Amino acid sequence: MTPVELSRTVLRAVRRAVDGGELSVTVPGRVVVAPPGPGGCGDYATNIALQLARPARRPADKVAEILRAHLLDSPGVTDVVVTGPGFLNISLRDSGSGALVEEILRRGRRYGWVEDGAIGELVQLHAPHEVRAVVTMDAVSRLLRSQGALVRNTCEARPEPEWNDLLGAHVDAFGTPETPAPLDAPRSQAATATPVAPASRDALVPPAPAPNTPTSTSTPNTPTPLNVTIRPVPAPTNPTPLGRDAARWALLHPAVHDRPRITDEHLVQRESNPLFRVRYAHARTRALSRNAADLGFTSEPAALAELTASGEPGEPGDVRHGLTPLLADHPRVLAQAAADRAPDRLARHLVTVADAVLTLLPGVLPRGDEKPSAAHRARLALAEAAGTVLAGGLSLLGIDAPDHI
Repeated sequence: MTPVELSRTVLRAVRRAVDGGELSVTVPGRVVVAPPGPGGCGDYATNIALQLARPARRPADKVAEILRAHLLDSPGVTDVVVTGPGFLNISLRDSGSGALVEEILRRGRRYGWVEDGAIGELVQLHAPHEVRAVVTMDAVSRLLRSQGALVRNTCEARPEPEWNDLLGAHVDAFGTPETPAPLDAPRSQAATATPVAPASRDALVPPAPAPNTPTSTSTPNTPTPLNVTIRPVPAPTNPTPLGRDAARWALLHPAVHDRPRITDEHLVQRESNPLFRVRYAHARTRALSRNAADLGFTSEPAALAELTASGEPGEPGDVRHGLTPLLADHPRVLAQAAADRAPDRLARHLVTVADAVLTLLPGVLPRGDEKPSAAHRARLALAEAAGTVLAGGLSLLGIDAPDHI
């Protein structure tokens, strides 16, 4: 069970409590689950009981006990413990690395995306005519689409050609959000052109239809688009000389309220460059697969904690060294980055994953006369899963993940 799936499980528990008359509250739109903090236990924890205590007019620990009973009836949940003032600590079945790695390798770069066919909110994004705003809007669009949203992008003026051609920032139309003009309209006709969204060349799913267009199939039940303006701190200088990958990273890695650094530091291939570490870690996982094939073995997902010979936390290949929880947290990071329109959260998460991957690599392949064992195959599967997460995350930021560096 992924964090996103667990969040939905907790929401269903709240709904059952409300439907049964145990709680009199409005069911929230989403629930945040995260690894337990100090004093916690299990695989994940949530403070939903504390959030519902005031509207329910009941102590948080009593609300937690009500939800605990419903969670224990949920498939995949093995135990729920209430700690502190009302935190729910949830233990899951198949929480080891084997099941997680299998899921990542099965879903590939779409690990963390909502299941196919799940359509979420309709979002209209709008950005000022500024390079960082347009690139950020493009990344937010990718994140939202990964979570099932239908997205349409507009810019207040015609984007500069290099923003799309060089930086890969796609915009559906330009003008005001109410009456955008298609990008292929002549400048003299922009004000009166029929607002039509051209086909997206680089979008992960087709863009949402423009409002009030003849091709729109609006009905009284069509949801009202959520209008969001993307307005980060502008770039201090033109980032295009850095090239697509380094320029996008320079614009997206800082939080939107921080001033980006448009310098050659994003091009250097050394450990001080976070982008290099992420891409290098991905390339190393691909190299491990090639090297393992040369040695005559392939990956096989398994519970690493049961296979590690040393048993010492932190040893290469030990599940407890921190990589597995980061991979399990990837769906939650995607959902949170999309909800908060914050691609920087994904960028920072990828850096953390990459740093954890680099500690795993020394123990993946056999050394000397050592023969490939089940532990080596399991570590290779974990490394491949980590590389898949890094590649998928970079693609959502519009950045290439090379197999060779």
